[in-house]
Amino acid sequence: MGRAGSGGAESAGPALPEPTGSKPVGTTTLHLTDKSRPDPWNPEALHRELLVSLWYPAKKAAGRRAPYMTAQESAAVLKGFPVAPETLTKVTTHARLKAPAAAGRRPLVIMSPGFSFPRATLTSLAEDFASRGYLVAAVEHTYESVATTFPDGRTTTCLACVDGQDHAKVAASRVKDVRFVLDELIGGGWGRRIDRSRIAMVGHSVGGYAAAQAMLADGRIRAGVNLDGTFRVNEPLKRPFMLIGAPKSHAPGGTDESWKQAWRNLAGWKRWITVDGTDHSAFVDYAVLRPQVGLPGQALDGGRALEITRAHLAGFLDRHLLGRRTPVKDYPEVTVHSP
Repeated sequence: MGRAGSGGAESAGPALPEPTGSKPVGTTTLHLTDKSRPDPWNPEALHRELLVSLWYPAKKAAGRRAPYMTAQESAAVLKGFPVAPETLTKVTTHARLKAPAAAGRRPLVIMSPGFSFPRATLTSLAEDFASRGYLVAAVEHTYESVATTFPDGRTTTCLACVDGQDHAKVAASRVKDVRFVLDELIGGGWGRRIDRSRIAMVGHSVGGYAAAQAMLADGRIRAGVNLDGTFRVNEPLKRPFMLIGAPKSHAPGGTDESWKQAWRNLAGWKRWITVDGTDHSAFVDYAVLRPQVGLPGQALDGGRALEITRAHLAGFLDRHLLGRRTPVKDYPEVTVHSP
């Protein structure tokens, strides 16, 4: 948990911060199979199977709150830590399971988690986007997460988690996953709820690498964000792109030189910020969950870390998908870089 707030009244256990938008949030899960290609990590799988979590503005906050992780996923994330293996099954979320979706077409945000991180770790960001009017799709990249539980009860492991893994290969596979998911969403039952001219991608860690590569491969994605991920951009990317990271690695002169190298090829609107007191996991749910379950976290308060991340992402998405200026207040922890 973290190798790569505030709560709800329904549970005394760990809880995610409440969404900041005005709309109630619903969620559901899609099980998709790409029959056009075998699985890149499991030679026995003839087709690529994916799970996708959707969050969306709901008509009303009806139904029970969605579960966070299965027992198998929680145990895999917490393996090796002095925490009860079922702890993350008790996390309070805010989206309502299968709540009826509000009418209208919505801008779409595709999300990709960090390497070995389950898609659930993006929940607090996704719930916030949906509460602000976005449709959000977080992709579980099978065999790249420590555990993925499918509807039939199978739980897959991280076959891609080997020493020296080539993250360019991981990102390239994720580009194929994302393009397939986009095709399925647009061409399926959710297509009537998607504004196809307003699609963005937000990725954490290698998911951020994949966001840039997916934009280069697919013109449908109008804007992208990399949350603290090493990445490459070897040709001009002429659409908006934002970098948000921890200063130790991602301030200019930090331990990761890839941002400085990629910056030259970000040829559209671009912004590079770092947030003092953060580490690699401080931009996703682990920012608030680690302290709540008794594990060491980042120096910055987890609720504050997610507040800053959510605010900058909302400002970016509103500006580049909706053409709307949403003010983002000045946070003293944030530094804007112009190398």
